Amino acid sequence: MNYIAQLGERAVKVKKQIAQASTGEKNKILREIAVVLRAQAEQILEENAKDIAGAKEHGISDTMVDRLRLTKERIDGIADACIELTGLEDPVGEVIEGSTRPNGMKIRKVRVPMGVIGIIYESRPNVTVDAAALCIKSGNAAILRGGKEAFHSNQKLMQCMQEALVHCGYAPEIIQLVEDTSRGVATEMMQANDYIDVLVPRGGAGLIQAVVHNATVPVIETGTGNCHIYIDATADLDMAVAITDNGKTQRPSVCNALETCLVHKEVAEKFLPMLQRRFAEHQVEIRGCERTKEILGDAVIPATEQDYATEFLDYIMSVKVVDSIDEAIAHIQKYSTGHSECIITESYKNAERFQNEVDSACVYVNCSTRFTDGGEFGLGAEIGISTQKLHARGPMGLKEMTTMKYLISGDGQIR
Repeated sequence: MNYIAQLGERAVKVKKQIAQASTGEKNKILREIAVVLRAQAEQILEENAKDIAGAKEHGISDTMVDRLRLTKERIDGIADACIELTGLEDPVGEVIEGSTRPNGMKIRKVRVPMGVIGIIYESRPNVTVDAAALCIKSGNAAILRGGKEAFHSNQKLMQCMQEALVHCGYAPEIIQLVEDTSRGVATEMMQANDYIDVLVPRGGAGLIQAVVHNATVPVIETGTGNCHIYIDATADLDMAVAITDNGKTQRPSVCNALETCLVHKEVAEKFLPMLQRRFAEHQVEIRGCERTKEILGDAVIPATEQDYATEFLDYIMSVKVVDSIDEAIAHIQKYSTGHSECIITESYKNAERFQNEVDSACVYVNCSTRFTDGGEFGLGAEIGISTQKLHARGPMGLKEMTTMKYLISGDGQIR
C-alpha cells in the first residue's frame, strides 16, 4: 500500500465523525484551533524561520518569500479567520429545495459533505489552516499537501490543529498533512480515487496544469490570475490610478493582483504619466506597447505576446493602449485566465456591457480586483478562487465545499 493510500484509509475511516458532528461541535473545534495557534505562536514562528532561511538560500524572490512569511499578526489573522467561520451558517443539512409529488412522495434536496477533500497548494502556510478549517466546518475530512518550501511551518500548524481535534474528542486523522513532498507522492494523491472525493489545486499555473493533466480524481481548478483592468475613455482618472495601484502593488504575489492595464487611447496621454508616477513609488516595471512607450519614454520595456499572457506575481505590469472597449474586451477574452477583471468608467452602458461580455469569475466596475476573496465577499476563509464553471466558480467558501443528495420519503408508493 502506498503512502497516500495509507493516509486515505485513515481519512475514510474517520470521515463520518466530522460529517455527523453538530454545528456546535464543529465550532468548538475551530475555537480550540484558534486558541492553540495563539498559544503556540512562538513555536510556529520558529518553524517558519527555518522555511524563510531555506527559501533565501535557494534564491526565491522577495515577493514569494512574502507569501511564505508568518508574523505574530498573520498568525492572529489566521486564528481570527477560524473564529469568523464559527459565525457563519453551517451549510450541512440545508434544504436547498423540496417538493411533494402527485403520488404523495416527499422529496428534499439537501447539502451534505463531500467526504474526503484533497488539497495541493504552494508556499503560503496560512492555506494549511484556512483549508483545514473550511473542511471541518463543512463536515469534510482533509488530506493537505503543501509545498516543500513551507514544510516546517505546515508541519507545526498541522500539529496544532490535530491537538485541538484531540482535545475536543475527535480523531486527529480528520485532517492530515502529506509529509512526503516528492512528485511521485503528488501523483499518487492525484490518482487516489478510492479515497479522495475531490481534489483542489491552489497555486501557480504550473501546479494547476500538472494536477489537471495527471489527476483521475475529480478536480476543481483554482488560482491562476492573469487579471486585467480597463481604463475607459470616460474614467475618473484619479480613481483609475488609485485602483490600478492598489490592484498591482498592495500585494503583488497573490492571484487577484492586476497583471495588465488596458487604456483607452483618448485618456492614455493623461493617465499613463499619472500611473507611472504612482508606480515609481513601488518601482513597478512597465512593459508596454509601442503607444505606451511613445507616451512614457525609454523607461518602458517593450511588451511581448508572452508578457500579456503572464501572471507575473511581482512588481511588473503589462500595459496596452486600445482604440475601444471592443478591443479591450477582445484582449481580455484572449489572455484572461477567467479570474478577475475590472473596468473604470463613468458610463453605465460601458459598465453593463463589460460585466455582461467579460467571461470571468469576478467582473468589477470601479473597484479593485483585490476584493476577490472569500472574507471580503462575506464567505469567511476560502479554499481558493475557482476559475472553472463546474461545481463552483469564484471564491470557494463553505457551500462550495459541499455536494447534495436527495432525501425521499413515502408511505408505500410503488412505480
